[in-house]
Amino acid sequence: MVRRSAGRRSHTHTDRKRGRYIQARPSNGEAYDLAFDATLRAAAPFQRQRADLRKRVAFAIRPSDYQRKVRVRRSANLVLFLVDASWSMAVAERMAATKGAILSLLTDAYQRRDRVGLIVFQKDRATLVLPPTNSVQLAQQALGDIPVGGKTPLSAGLQLSYVILRRERTLHPDVNPLLIVLTDGAGNVALTGLPPQQEAHHLADQIAEEKYRAVVINMEHAAFDQGLAQALADHLKAPCYSLNELKAENLYRTVRKEMNTNPAPADERRGI
Repeated sequence: MVRRSAGRRSHTHTDRKRGRYIQARPSNGEAYDLAFDATLRAAAPFQRQRADLRKRVAFAIRPSDYQRKVRVRRSANLVLFLVDASWSMAVAERMAATKGAILSLLTDAYQRRDRVGLIVFQKDRATLVLPPTNSVQLAQQALGDIPVGGKTPLSAGLQLSYVILRRERTLHPDVNPLLIVLTDGAGNVALTGLPPQQEAHHLADQIAEEKYRAVVINMEHAAFDQGLAQALADHLKAPCYSLNELKAENLYRTVRKEMNTNPAPADERRGI
């Protein structure tokens, strides 16, 4: 599958026998999902050369003529927000922007069946505040009260994100997941005996190895930025943005921009 753009209204190339047939390509001799019209056109120039075969059939076709169908079908996105809810940054501003972006995405995605989820991490744990949904009403209820304060368990957030992304890929193989991480990149709570920052980078490497697309929104003030958010983005193999103003509209536009870029083909994402 080759993603062309975001949303259910967009077309995704698929190797499955589903979707609308738009063109054909050589099948390397495999009689799988044959495009009969294209196969006949490929064989037509060789009919005189195959006079011996045409003694038994009206039209001679060889495996080298086989053309398989290229199909397109509708596909949906999953946008999973991972947000630092500790006291390390301006929590109120960050949460207001995130909630606004989530509701905007859900409102925009209703017809395309895109879904949005939210994980927050604070104190010593990460919490799935909003399981992936396409319901604005459910999102409004779930986003009402979000716990804040305490330390920054970045590792716990990344680990839970990995679990949710893997589960969604299993349940919805055709979905295009996108992880949005709002953080300054500084973790100070570990799940194991590793240093917190090293552990977080190890988990980020694991997410990148699974070919999950990600974006890091750097929440550190420019005057105090130590490059930790960029380092996390490097391990995630993801772009890192520093928004001039953290507003719902700016965050929404950034997410939509990333959704409209071309991700890797599904076989490559799955490591096939």
